Amino acid sequence: MILAAGRGERMRPLTDHAPKPLLAVGGKPLIVWQIERLVAAGFADIVINHAWLGAQIERELGDGGRFGARIAYSAEGEPLETAGGIAKALPLLREGRERAFLCVAADIYTDYDYACLLPRLDALERREEPGMYLVMTDNPDFHAGGDFALAPDGGLRADGERKLTFSSIGLYDTRMFAGLLAGRFAPMRPLYDAAIAAGRASGEYFNGVWHNVGTPQQLQQLDAQLRAGPG
Repeated sequence: MILAAGRGERMRPLTDHAPKPLLAVGGKPLIVWQIERLVAAGFADIVINHAWLGAQIERELGDGGRFGARIAYSAEGEPLETAGGIAKALPLLREGRERAFLCVAADIYTDYDYACLLPRLDALERREEPGMYLVMTDNPDFHAGGDFALAPDGGLRADGERKLTFSSIGLYDTRMFAGLLAGRFAPMRPLYDAAIAAGRASGEYFNGVWHNVGTPQQLQQLDAQLRAGPG
């Protein structure tokens, strides 16, 4: 699933007339970079949620065929936050698929190899209790305090000597969202806290290329880097 429902307030005025996932860097929209990397890693069945100017996203991406993907859309009308958006999209996520799935944000740029998560996805699928697996990265300047600590055994902790930032790349079990009402606003933090407290949250550290593109300045800087080429 690609999360694409946010308004992108910090990106205004660019997002006044275009959804944030369609803003371009290096000659293509942010969300297209994600789709291409996902398909290359074997994730061809993709669900995209949207709210603000979502019709533009559907017109731009279509059924995903030109990317080698099969795209389904979950239209929210009003943003439901991450957990609420996933809960609404559950029928699409479960359709002909296993119960564990990969979820990424549309507004990040990364060279993370999503294929590395396939074994983790299989392991999550086999668990008797629903769990999650999060990719963690170094804290950016705008989020210096981080989110969670990563223990030596790969377990996630609410606190620790060194807290890292959640990269917005995660694996989840659909059963985690079964108790949420479709169409209701619901943030992810309570689900993260519950899984960590129950010892059902693990993760890994990634120190490769990762950008959370939140402001026009960040968008411009990333665009210049990509257009300049490798190095």
